[in-house]
Amino acid sequence: MGMNGIYLISIIIMAVSWLVSSTLKRRFKEYSQIPLNLTGKEIAERMLHENGITDVQVISVPGQLTDHYNPADKTVNLSDWVYAQANVAAAAVAAHECGHAVQHARAYTWLGLRSKLVPAVNFSAKFVQWIILAGLMLAYKGNTTLLLVGVVLFSLTTIFAFVTLPVEFDASARALKWLDTSGIMQSQQHEKAKNALKWAASTYVVAALGSLVTLLYYISILTGSRSRD
Repeated sequence: MGMNGIYLISIIIMAVSWLVSSTLKRRFKEYSQIPLNLTGKEIAERMLHENGITDVQVISVPGQLTDHYNPADKTVNLSDWVYAQANVAAAAVAAHECGHAVQHARAYTWLGLRSKLVPAVNFSAKFVQWIILAGLMLAYKGNTTLLLVGVVLFSLTTIFAFVTLPVEFDASARALKWLDTSGIMQSQQHEKAKNALKWAASTYVVAALGSLVTLLYYISILTGSRSRD
């Protein structure tokens, strides 16, 4: 793939990312107006209980889009809004994060792989930008060693992004299955929760593709610099 092709794909992915992000925000704003009888906290606690999970705590964390499951201390962390609100959007997010807790309890393979990659990816995130920047400067002078190191480190980020995809899709599937069988939602509400999680999952797809294109860009510079030597 030539540089022009990479630039074109990058622009397309940026446009798609904006579309997905704006649609996601619009959907969650819409679905947050559809009330339920249970708050996000209550949804999470009930889903954990009905899946036989008793050693995971549901806690509130500040900020927006800060919802996550932490396998290290076994906590479902819900943002203030999701934790306290009782609506379809909050329920979808809470159930999704509990889906990760269920994955952990069931030793889901992809979650285990992602967890093993975390230390390497965290290390890469601290240094990869500076290594690639310095590597690009040196590459134009004919030294590609540092850029090669940067490409290897960045590839860990790309691998992590793609490993994350089955983890996120499976968590949503577990969440939707439980929401369907629990009787918490009516069929129309369930469809809206499904739609919300679909758009949320789409952000991970776009991020993975964006990471791949960036990696290909760095690789093209690396191979181009080496071919000039």
